Amino acid sequence: MSDVIASDRRNQTVPDAAIGTAAIPLGGANEEGVLSDPGAEAQPQRDSETIEPGRALALADFAPPSLGAGERLIRMAYRFGVPGSMLTSPFGKSVKTRILATVADPVAGSRAAGTALRAGHFLVHGVKAPIAQIDFGGAARLTPPVERTVHSFSWLADLEAAGTREQVAPVAERIMASWLQANPKLPSRPGKRPAWAIANAGTRQLLWLMHAPLILSGSDKELRGRILAAISDHARWLDRNVTRAEDLLAQVAGWCAIVASGLLLPDGRPRRLYGEAGLIRALGELVGDDGGILSRSPLGQMDAIALLTRLRACYHAVGADQPESLDRVLAMLVPPLLALTHGDGSLGSWQGGWAVDAADVASLVAASGVRTRPLRDVRQWGYQRIVANKSVLQFDAAPPPLARHARNGCASTLAFEMSHAGHRIIVNCGGSACAGGLVPVRLDQGLRVPAAHSTLVLDDANSTAVLINGRIGTGVTEVEVDRRVLDGERGVGTTRVEASHDGYVARYGLIHRRYLIMRDDGTELRGEDLLVPADKKGRRGKIAYAVRFHLGAGVEVGLSEDGLGAGLALPDGSYWQFRSGGGEVTLEESIWVGGHARPVPIQQLVIQGLVSRGGGNFAWLLKKMG
Repeated sequence: MSDVIASDRRNQTVPDAAIGTAAIPLGGANEEGVLSDPGAEAQPQRDSETIEPGRALALADFAPPSLGAGERLIRMAYRFGVPGSMLTSPFGKSVKTRILATVADPVAGSRAAGTALRAGHFLVHGVKAPIAQIDFGGAARLTPPVERTVHSFSWLADLEAAGTREQVAPVAERIMASWLQANPKLPSRPGKRPAWAIANAGTRQLLWLMHAPLILSGSDKELRGRILAAISDHARWLDRNVTRAEDLLAQVAGWCAIVASGLLLPDGRPRRLYGEAGLIRALGELVGDDGGILSRSPLGQMDAIALLTRLRACYHAVGADQPESLDRVLAMLVPPLLALTHGDGSLGSWQGGWAVDAADVASLVAASGVRTRPLRDVRQWGYQRIVANKSVLQFDAAPPPLARHARNGCASTLAFEMSHAGHRIIVNCGGSACAGGLVPVRLDQGLRVPAAHSTLVLDDANSTAVLINGRIGTGVTEVEVDRRVLDGERGVGTTRVEASHDGYVARYGLIHRRYLIMRDDGTELRGEDLLVPADKKGRRGKIAYAVRFHLGAGVEVGLSEDGLGAGLALPDGSYWQFRSGGGEVTLEESIWVGGHARPVPIQQLVIQGLVSRGGGNFAWLLKKMG
């Protein structure tokens, strides 16, 4: 059965003697050392297990909390502009702005970044930005990661992790005072300045409320009054502008801030009712049926989990019950994120993300309180996961996200990553979302193209157009996926995933189809990339192709004497062999963005040449030796 997912639109060498063709295992190649055709091999199904067809990217449907008639009326009135104080105490005196409860932030900040702040600079993805040189008003543009850190006030959690309140509060107050001085007035609506993007404004308001003791514990009464006024003004500004958010995840950040303001500010019940309805509606539009957000980004997934986890802490701080829908969404968000972890617990590099450290992932999941396992087949989100003994395979089997959902959209369709015993063998470059840190901004777009991923590329062209500002253009619209569990030789079964995409049809008339077959013991991955004509019309001439395999950091590689393979030595001492079914294998330089968003020089194996416009196939094998 076929599963169709549609878009809503260095160099130390290994001895050559260890790499001869005779080392190809039985069943992986014929007598001439040429790989067999995975598509043509007889493959009986074990228990006829076929993953049922997936649907087009679907939206999770959540209803607002069930309310009585009075509460519905209050929510409606507040939505139409009636002040909350009038709805809660129409004949009472106006209440001064104050924070009603102290909230413990469950999402841990970075102690290193907080220590850097105490030393006088922001530390963002390895780059130090002196506080004294920051233009908090936004006239002098900062790199995107620094902008997000400064204007979202995510640094408050870092600062709190770096010392006692008495030690870090003065730093928070100084930065807060500088920011308020540079932003004395709120604009009428979101604008181009980064401070007033809804994602930054919403996250800022939420963190101001949660870390109020850091910014409000000083002796300067005037500053304290200005901060409280800014908190109150931000809440009203978000009420009016949250629906103008730049994307759905930004809108969720805005709604979380509105609900938190309703919980932690006086006369907040109407705002809370209004915010809960908007938040649940926005989550329904953001989250697919299997819990993956529509940007298909693990970083976005982490952001959504962090927002809801922090919001839940606000409910607990005031003794209020969180709507059941929010608990259900949070429980849905964690398994897809875990599906993109390798054996060491760190993340794969997908849709602008980098290899986020296992400790950071585990800390966030622990804070969420969700105890679950990774999803194997995240159909709507589009990532196939195969776990075979100590090996983990991740496969992008869906179209890229739509432009309106993508923040760092990548043309990664049919790319894969593979690790064994926690060591990455095949990777994607990743890291476009942290460009502006140690990763230069000029590499942003280059890290998002197919050539930066372990997949096939035709004529150095993109299967989906990669645009500026993280956006995605036309290209892949449909991916067909078929996954089966099969009986194998000598009692060792296999899992086979077949997928194809139409991203090269418009320009070259060719469909790219990829077969991946993983043995259940995790010691062998067979693959084949096919180019199939999309129609019966004959096409003449040839076109350049390249099948790229970016190698993990620390993998030592040596090419075989016949030019058809390579030996790979992993840091744990294990030895793997890569063989091509016919095309020459070459070695090129590459780059990989590691766990601390640091660029690491790596190498890549490339099978390349010319192929007829009438189609062709390229088989290959990756096998653990000994």
